[in-house]
Amino acid sequence: MREVALIGSGVTEFGELWEKSLADLVAEAGITAIMDAGIDGTDIDALYIGGMSAGRFVGQEHLGSLAAEVAGLSDLHIPATRVEAACASGGLALHSGYLAVASGAYDVVVVGGAEKMTDVPGTEATNILASAANREWEAFFGATFPGLYALMARYHMHKHGTTSKQLAQVAVKNHHNGTLNPKAQYQRKISVEDVLNSTMVADPLHLLDCSPITDGAAAVVVASVETARQFTDQPVRIMASCHASDSISLSERSRFDALPAAVSAARCAYRQAGVEPTDIDFAEVHDCFTIAEIMAIEDLGFVDRGQGGPATEDGLTARDGDIPVNTSGGLKSKGHPVGATGIAQIHELMLQLRGQAGQRQVEKADIGLSHNVGGSGGTAVIHILEAI
Repeated sequence: MREVALIGSGVTEFGELWEKSLADLVAEAGITAIMDAGIDGTDIDALYIGGMSAGRFVGQEHLGSLAAEVAGLSDLHIPATRVEAACASGGLALHSGYLAVASGAYDVVVVGGAEKMTDVPGTEATNILASAANREWEAFFGATFPGLYALMARYHMHKHGTTSKQLAQVAVKNHHNGTLNPKAQYQRKISVEDVLNSTMVADPLHLLDCSPITDGAAAVVVASVETARQFTDQPVRIMASCHASDSISLSERSRFDALPAAVSAARCAYRQAGVEPTDIDFAEVHDCFTIAEIMAIEDLGFVDRGQGGPATEDGLTARDGDIPVNTSGGLKSKGHPVGATGIAQIHELMLQLRGQAGQRQVEKADIGLSHNVGGSGGTAVIHILEAI
């Protein structure tokens, strides 16, 4: 297997982007990444795009061909593939691109992710997202994702003593980081009291414990390390790319205070990269709900099981803490356009590793990790990157 690097990235604004179509978003992110990499169309061997449910959100399928068209690559007839893994579609698209380059099949590929979610009413968006759970045994009986993550939160509270205040602190931290991200959907600070006084969605999760419905796209350019050095003097090496899966049904899991697929993917990634959790300088994790970030830092081995809440409350994961988490604002503040989320995480890692994150730049950013989850944990994709 060849060594693989990232040589360019781009991301759109995240939010309720009424004036832009899905095609507009894909084009903006893709062209920005291509320009950042300093390549042109003839350098690209393949394209991968992550998308969860464009057919239901905006009535558009066949995203691979669409992406090639809007990027101006149709006449080159490069292979373009759509990848779907619910909210982990972007991360899995990058995993696919990584494997294609590492195997030697291609030298340069563009990987993107996109979703246009706000063109349907909120109730319909909730129903579409529920298709990432078990439709027959969960969604059919009214189990939405806030409900499924609320069950995990209540179990975590019962078993480990995690509190609603600790959950709220995740949102407070990520909103603070989001104020420093000009691309974030929500760029305003909130308080613990704001979270606890917001509408209860699914006990114990309040409205401000939940990530929003979002439009947006992101893209990166992947190349072999040898090829990367022809285009940039700031390549970012992919040290590890690991994918794991689990039961789509929460009820079939081996435990409810963790995501076993994320634990498995993390172990694979640490082994592949030759590092330990203590070697990670910062991370972007899948905080679709505040409990998800607390479980993530435990699943990734940053803290012991059950200590995610106290660690967050104590500032361990703050931007100036021992292990900064979600410097971008995370899904909670930056936004969560499900197909784009995994690639947007990689974009933030690249900014940090290149020293280009502006006011949210962390002091030590040599090795970063991304943690992208599909559904309630049926899919997990972990990437570890380093500046070279």
